[in-house]
Amino acid sequence: MLEVGTAAKVLPFRRGPHDGSPAGDLRFRALLGDAAWSSLPAATRSRFSKRIREGDSVAYEGEIVECRMSRAGRLLAHALKIIGAPLPLSRDEDVAAAVLVTEDAACNGQFWTRIYGRRRGFPQVIHSSKRFAGPTGLEEYVGRGFGIALRCEVENGALHFISDHYFVRMASVRLRIPGWAAPGCLRVSHVDCNHGWFAFVLQLEHRWLGELIHQTAMFHEAGAKQ
Repeated sequence: MLEVGTAAKVLPFRRGPHDGSPAGDLRFRALLGDAAWSSLPAATRSRFSKRIREGDSVAYEGEIVECRMSRAGRLLAHALKIIGAPLPLSRDEDVAAAVLVTEDAACNGQFWTRIYGRRRGFPQVIHSSKRFAGPTGLEEYVGRGFGIALRCEVENGALHFISDHYFVRMASVRLRIPGWAAPGCLRVSHVDCNHGWFAFVLQLEHRWLGELIHQTAMFHEAGAKQ
């Protein structure tokens, strides 16, 4: 499907009433709706309403505690190096991991940098850009114009980002990738684990090939008291 000039949804920040200081980022709340947002744990709401000033970042640190990959999943992850290796390349567990979230005011979104340690060689670094735009209100660009339109859902107190469809953008032309050519259903879950910790769970499942990748990492905000 060819989409030309898809309009971006601009979702709001809230600023303090007197001095213009930020009081919260309402963009994820606007995507979910008040009822779903209110059902999330307070710690999750706090993380996803943290207002990051332009050029500033928030860092999270932890470790990979679980990683499974089928043969097809491993082949796919390595094939996608051509667009920046957006999927984990290693099945290593009990290795360090870190995430850096940086505000990108120019694109009304955030840069996400994920660093996954490996037992051999340099860590894997994954870059992506989350933009509050497109038909679902949230898109993640992973490299060379390729992106994922994401749906936000809440289930059992966890926040889930689920692939709605994949696309490639070239200038003002947005080309939707047909389902048969897509890598499968991607689900990224944020599960609060209390005491400042949360689980980041990535699952990729294909309609015919089953589970391709399942990775779980545990994180807490860098510098925060545990």
